[in-house]
Amino acid sequence: MLIDTHTHLDSHKFDDDRAEVIERARGAGVELLVNIGFNRETIPTTMALAEQYDFIYAVVGWHPTDSLDYGPSDLDWIASLCDHPKVVAIGEIGLDYYWDTSPKDVQQRVFREQIELAKSKRKPIVIHNRDAHEDVVRILKESDAKQVGGIMHCFSGSWETAKQCLDMNFYISFGGPVTFKNARVPKEVLARVPLDRLLIETDAPYLAPHPHRGKRNESAFVRLVAETAAEITGKTLEEIAEITSENARKCFSIERK
Repeated sequence: MLIDTHTHLDSHKFDDDRAEVIERARGAGVELLVNIGFNRETIPTTMALAEQYDFIYAVVGWHPTDSLDYGPSDLDWIASLCDHPKVVAIGEIGLDYYWDTSPKDVQQRVFREQIELAKSKRKPIVIHNRDAHEDVVRILKESDAKQVGGIMHCFSGSWETAKQCLDMNFYISFGGPVTFKNARVPKEVLARVPLDRLLIETDAPYLAPHPHRGKRNESAFVRLVAETAAEITGKTLEEIAEITSENARKCFSIERK
């Protein structure tokens, strides 16, 4: 059984067939899904999914590209949701220097505030990092994020960056891009990540794996990521499913029912 540790099933791209997409994931062997609510629109829809389906859990936080829209009341809102039994982490939070939607200093302040909240709530954090490796690692170190650890979502950095994150109590999660034929660096990094720190995800509806690249992604395709991880590590698909699912449960403190 697989766990998709990062998906956006509340996306408008699933409005026409959301129930069917969820059913396909279950049919593909996905036992648990972790949906990410990252702004004023998606946090309520993420919570609604988590309350509707017993096998869907929620992560809530403020995405760096939406940092300009964030205020103190939003931090209070996220803090209150951390007490909900289906909320398992704070995220996705971090830095995004690719999209020019929020100034870097604002992104960094919002990032730091949410790390402090996670420490006070004893929740792991899910990190969004795009073209900001150096600053993300620096802020995690300065904020002593090692206290809570978490997940480096859809990791795209070097082994040197991955090692620094591993040393700070983070799991390294791989999504669709690791399945691409030209994904030399992600494949090399995955091969070196300790198995007890490895996670898989889809980031659906984005970043569909091969052979669906460029199309709408969905959580059933996490199986394709698992197959690639098995191939790279020399494990069976069943072993990778068991290893990554156990890691996800440990990271998110989700007990078996």
